[in-house]
Parts: sequence; C-alpha cells; structure tokens
Amino acid sequence: MLNGVCVGTNDLKAAGAFYDDVLATIGMARLAEDEVEIGYGPPGGAASFWVLTPLNKGPATVGNGVQVMFAAPSQDGVHAFYKAALAAGGADEGRPGPRSYSAGYYGAYCRDLDGNKLHVSYVSV
Repeated sequence: MLNGVCVGTNDLKAAGAFYDDVLATIGMARLAEDEVEIGYGPPGGAASFWVLTPLNKGPATVGNGVQVMFAAPSQDGVHAFYKAALAAGGADEGRPGPRSYSAGYYGAYCRDLDGNKLHVSYVSV
C-alpha cells in the first residue's frame, strides 16, 4: 500500500508557495512543515504528498519517467490546477483535454519550479 510521495526542491520556501496555490485547487492543504519539508493532504487528514530538500544536502533533481499524479474533482478542477501551476511559475507539459488512456479521461501535465512532472486528471464515469 502506498503511503505517500516525496519530491525534492532546491528552494523550500518557493516550492511551498507554488504547492499552496496549486494543491488548493484540488482540496489539498499544507498540513505539516519544518525546516526541510512540507506535507500536504486533505484538511483534517494525513499528509501524503511531501516536498523536501534532499537529506544528503545535494541538489534536488528530477527523475526521468517520474511523475506525480493528482485527482481533480472535475474537468474544471483539471483546468484550475493547470492554470494555478502556470501562474505560480510552473511549465506546461500538456494542456488540459481528453486523453485516449481510457473512456472519460481528462488530464493535463505541468512541471513545478524544480522541474518535477505533475499530472492532474479527472475520469468521468
């Protein structure tokens, strides 16, 4: 069972501001933080997404083929997440729209300030 996901950052303050804005669009909030990490999750719940400075004190780098995937409550939520990411300084990796992955799949891709790939999607049933 998956307990959570961590991504590295080279500027925790900037990453916190980015993720505060972006994750609020899908109902996630900052739940925990200290000098090296910030944890996000549903209000009143447990943190399951963490952004942190590497413990080995080396630079944070992105993984080739790695992406963090978030669920949006609607197609509008996909657009809000994507728009907030770009407004906060993130980069486009794929505009919101239907994808052929499965019936009713609607998603978007972007990168955070450190180049970590983010995917947000909504699947209608």
